[in-house]
Amino acid sequence: MRMKSAPFVEPQQAVELERRLVEKDNAEAIYNRGVCYRDGTDGFPQDYVKAFGLFARACKLGYASAYTNIGFAYDLGEGVEVDEKKAVHYYELAAIKGDSDARYNLGKMEEEAGNMSRAIKHHIIAVRSGHTDSLKEIQDLYTKGQATKEDYTKALRSRQAYLGEIKSRQRDEAAAFDNEDYRYY
Repeated sequence: MRMKSAPFVEPQQAVELERRLVEKDNAEAIYNRGVCYRDGTDGFPQDYVKAFGLFARACKLGYASAYTNIGFAYDLGEGVEVDEKKAVHYYELAAIKGDSDARYNLGKMEEEAGNMSRAIKHHIIAVRSGHTDSLKEIQDLYTKGQATKEDYTKALRSRQAYLGEIKSRQRDEAAAFDNEDYRYY
């Protein structure tokens, strides 16, 4: 059975559709609009304060990545004063909701604080969710003698388990295009 391709949507139509979704309190649309303001993309001016407000609104609707971006804002001082405690708080909220980027950031913060055991735990949890940078981080810690062979082995096994869970014929076909955007392994 052949599937129909998705109809082409003009960029202005997409912006209008997203605007309507934002008005209807669609958490993902609100988050995406926040990203546009944070990065200054899709015709929106870069405005960290407006982005922060949109991320906070998406947080109230329970959108995990919005918590991560609030954490980034406090971590980097984008639209708010730098506040490491608030950054950690929002990263933790996002991590509880399963956001692997937040888990990775918690791992990096623990590394910087010298808490290698906690850092490795955060990174291994992120690896289980497919976060490649966390695997690289554990590899780097192992190379530096700050993680054990068991830690690195556990991370590699977690990565293999993750790949086994997401493996599909369609993903393999997409990966065969030899395009980094389609690789999942």
